[in-house]
Amino acid sequence: MPIAHFFQECPTCGRHVRIKAEYLGRRMSCLHCQGEFTAADRESRFDAAESPGSSLIQRIDALLSIAPPAMMSQTR
Repeated sequence: MPIAHFFQECPTCGRHVRIKAEYLGRRMSCLHCQGEFTAADRESRFDAAESPGSSLIQRIDALLSIAPPAMMSQTR
């Protein structure tokens, strides 16, 4: 089954971090600089505080509907 990812810029160092869609709304740490941020896809303008009733599946479906094919990969 494909695993959806999105990329977010670290607000501390500016590197692009690859994040699994299932981590939307969670606090993350950049592996390069350990800067902390909330995982949020810029296209969906997701904000956990504004949409507490959204299910994880709904958020992933929304991301998949706007993700270019190159951003989705299959892993086995």
